[in-house]
Amino acid sequence: MLGGGLIVESAGTWGHEGAPMEANAETVLTDFGADPAGFTGRELLDEHVIRADLVLTATRDHRAQVISMGHSAGLRTFTLKEFTRLVNAIDPATLPPLEDGVVTRARALVRAAAALRGWLLAPTVEADEVYDPYGAPLPFFRSIGDEIHQALDPVVTALTGVPARM
Repeated sequence: MLGGGLIVESAGTWGHEGAPMEANAETVLTDFGADPAGFTGRELLDEHVIRADLVLTATRDHRAQVISMGHSAGLRTFTLKEFTRLVNAIDPATLPPLEDGVVTRARALVRAAAALRGWLLAPTVEADEVYDPYGAPLPFFRSIGDEIHQALDPVVTALTGVPARM
């Protein structure tokens, strides 16, 4: 549980069911102050997509896989960087007030981002991609960790009204 009702979960589009987190990923998460203890890989299932108000993927291929699962997932599935790009274009004053709760605000943010899709295009095809560092050396993992962190900051700020980085 995160921020009064948000549930954040992770699942992969293929393989790794029950697998431990890669050591370099653990190192990077720890560097960011997260606790990787207890993590086990799991495969993305229909039930995860059905339950989700928002599905964030690393790549456009992953997004296409989620959408192909059905369940009206297209309007609530984005690559992380795509979602961030769209969130950056949303005026926070158009979202429900913070007093309405983070879940209400998050759902409105997803609807607003979906409405902008197609109007606000990525500058390049690669701009919305986060490349998988699986098997890569630690410096590459760190660079991907920085990319993800930078992409999440505007989303956290839009949800909470508090700048994520000080």
